[in-house]
Amino acid sequence: MKKNKSGGMVMKKLAVKKGATCMACLACVEACSNAYYKESNVLASCIQIVERKGEPRPVACPQCGKCAEVCEAGAITQNAKGVYMVNKKLCTGCGKCVEACPFGLMVKVDAKPVASKCIACGICVKACPMDVLEIVEK
Repeated sequence: MKKNKSGGMVMKKLAVKKGATCMACLACVEACSNAYYKESNVLASCIQIVERKGEPRPVACPQCGKCAEVCEAGAITQNAKGVYMVNKKLCTGCGKCVEACPFGLMVKVDAKPVASKCIACGICVKACPMDVLEIVEK
């Protein structure tokens, strides 16, 4: 993994811009599910809209690695930018990563043989009409 100016590791992830207001239009959710599964399905999206303090808020994988820890096939590994990726050739579709995700953001759709997760690709960022999301490297 790359190091930042202070010597720490650089991590790329999806973030909500400070002070941004989500209107829960689900454009980000639809963009994600369409990218991964070619369908508009809230349950197939790697980004979810949750209510926090009475306000809608987008939530995506913080790249904690819990999914990789439980993957017996070794299909989930961290790339040089700190993003945990699912190797679809190695994934057995067992769903243990989905169960282990403390945020409920790993996705396994019955129609597909493998799991998926946010890889900070930016599709949702481009889809958001309120400019709420951004890809950051910390």
